[in-house]
Amino acid sequence: MTGIRFAFGTLTVLPVRVTRWDRDAARAGMLCAPLAGLVVGFCAAAAGGPLLLLGAGPLLAALASAAVPAVLTRGLHLDGLADTADGLGSGRPAEDALRIMKQSDIGPFGVITLVFVLLTQVAAGYELYGSGGWARGAVAVALAAIVARLALTLASRTGVPAARPDGLGAAVASTVSPAAAATATLLTLAACAGAGALFGPYAAARHALAAAVALVAAHLLLRHCVRRFGGVTGDVFGAVAETAATTALVALTLG
Repeated sequence: MTGIRFAFGTLTVLPVRVTRWDRDAARAGMLCAPLAGLVVGFCAAAAGGPLLLLGAGPLLAALASAAVPAVLTRGLHLDGLADTADGLGSGRPAEDALRIMKQSDIGPFGVITLVFVLLTQVAAGYELYGSGGWARGAVAVALAAIVARLALTLASRTGVPAARPDGLGAAVASTVSPAAAATATLLTLAACAGAGALFGPYAAARHALAAAVALVAAHLLLRHCVRRFGGVTGDVFGAVAETAATTALVALTLG
C-alpha cells in the first residue's frame, strides 16, 4: 500500500495521501507506477470511447483522450516535457540548463515541443478511433498511459543518477533494481500483448511491439538527458513519460 500511495499521490491528482517519503517508499512507488498509468489510461479511454459511440466523431474522442491524462496529472508531465525541451535547446552547460529548466516560464523550445507533441497525440488518437473503432482506440490510449508510467519505472533504475540533490528526481533516482525493472517490463509487455489479443494474434504482437518501441524512444531521451544534464530531474521524468506515450500511439497507427 505504501508503493501504491506513493505512485498515485505523486503521479496523479487523485486524493491519495503519501504517508512516507523515503527511498523504500520511492522504490515501491516507482514499481507501482504502471498501476497509476492503468487508472489514467482507463479514464482516458472512458472519456474517448463513449464519445465515439455517441456519434461525436473520432477527432473529439481523440481530444478527450489526450486531455484526460493532462488533467489527471495537473499537466505535470507536459510541463516537464516543455522544461526539458528548453534545457536541451538552450545549448548551455549543464548547470545553466538546469537553471533554465527550473524557471517557471516556458521558452520557445518548450512551446514548440508541446504543440507538436499534443498535435501528434491527437492525430494518432484520431487515426486509431477513426480506423479501428472505439474499442481499438480505447485500448490504444490505455496502453500509452501504462507504458508512459513504465518508462518512469525504468528511469528510476539503479545507475541513473539525479542531476540535483533535491526534488522528485532525487527522491526516486536509482531506487529500482535492474531485476525489478526487468520484471515490471515483462509483466507490462505481457499485459499489452494480452490487451491486443482481444483483436487477434497479430494485434497482440503489434501492441507489445508498440510498447517496446515506446520504451526504446524513452530510453534514448533519458540517456541523452543524463549525458547532457548529469542525471535526471522531475522534468526529465515528465519528458520521458510523454515521449513514451506519444511514441506508443504513433506506433499503433502504423501497419
